[in-house]
Amino acid sequence: MELKEKLLSSFMAFEEKVDVTSELHDIRTEAIKNFENKGFPTKKEEAWKYTSLNAVLKNDFTVFPKQENAVGYADVKKYFLHEIDTYKAVFIDGVFSSFLSSTTHDGLDVCLMSSALTKPKYKEVIETYFNKIANADDSLTSLNTAFAIEGAYINIPKNKVADKPIEIMYFSTGNEAALMVQPRNLVIVGENAQVQIIERHQSLNGNPVLTNSVTEIFAQERALVDYYKIQNDLQSANLVDNTFIAQKGQSHASVHTFSFGGNITRNNLNFYHQGERVESTLKGITIIGDKQLVDHYTLVRHAEPNCESHQNYKGIFNDNSTGVFNGKIYVDKEAQKTDAFQQNNNILLSEKASINAKPQLEIFADDVKCSHGCTIGQLDESAMFYMQSRGIPKKEAKALLMYAFSNEVIESIRIPELKNRITKLIASKLGVNMGFDL
Repeated sequence: MELKEKLLSSFMAFEEKVDVTSELHDIRTEAIKNFENKGFPTKKEEAWKYTSLNAVLKNDFTVFPKQENAVGYADVKKYFLHEIDTYKAVFIDGVFSSFLSSTTHDGLDVCLMSSALTKPKYKEVIETYFNKIANADDSLTSLNTAFAIEGAYINIPKNKVADKPIEIMYFSTGNEAALMVQPRNLVIVGENAQVQIIERHQSLNGNPVLTNSVTEIFAQERALVDYYKIQNDLQSANLVDNTFIAQKGQSHASVHTFSFGGNITRNNLNFYHQGERVESTLKGITIIGDKQLVDHYTLVRHAEPNCESHQNYKGIFNDNSTGVFNGKIYVDKEAQKTDAFQQNNNILLSEKASINAKPQLEIFADDVKCSHGCTIGQLDESAMFYMQSRGIPKKEAKALLMYAFSNEVIESIRIPELKNRITKLIASKLGVNMGFDL
């Protein structure tokens, strides 16, 4: 049975476990109909013309794990940001692990989507926010909506500053021969509130995994959202990450995406401006090799005046790896005084590595400052010669140049311990000791 047919038949079994009388059931039903009509995306679609899921979809994925799998802290400790204290929402094969999690705090609402979707006290919040900015036309987002039951629910009240970062961790044990998981996250940050969030999807063995994740983030007036995605999974793991962010007036939201591992990684990142003087930041570093593929698809929709967006993505590609960057800035005619910047720089270390870049601007306002740029090249030979002539071995010189190439993004990380962790990961990917104190 093909995966699409398995999912459609599984939805009927899924319905038996949920409240079919709720409004949420209607949302699920519409979503599964959309997925049934459209199916999985193919390269015939413009947005997916460089990325094929065909090889991944041939796996016989288990849609629902047969049993809850126990994982000890020692098995996953190295993946946490243990240098500092954090709140933790941890999921094992899609199931919440209370043993590994730490979410209790007076004043912060960090809990499970399963609780938020079913408990009466969350009814008004769910009706206001759930599935309100997720792209209802996208087939994979619809698939996630149809099966949405578990994930992280984070609500930071008005005027509240989260006193420590929140880690959202999804672990796949590999106890199934192949597993598909569909986490759903909802993040609401109230007026004048602030939060830092770190998200990671990690396989614990080499069995194939397909993760279809959807995250909706709502930043209210003057809110500050600082979101970090660490993607350093095994090469048997495949991730489609759909993130949608709505920003009210004077809010600041930034998303940093660090893509170092996995088989196929597709990041769909969508920002929607819903007030004046909004600031959006999208930054990323991709370092891959072998036959890995990382595809970044970004959209910033400027719909109000006096707003800013800044995009800066760096890519380093080796062996037979493939990179894709499709960045779109859309400026409505009402969005006067928009300041939008987009930059994508790439280094190819191998003749067989490739990058497909498509920066786009659609501007319907006449008083704006918008720019985009893309570069594709190799390491500077003169710089390599300069460093080697001063006694730096070729391997270290090459690594230092690549680190310097990435440093502009690294320096914008606001959590010092995470900055150190990312620096170590980059050094590991480059295969060298960077020679400075971490």
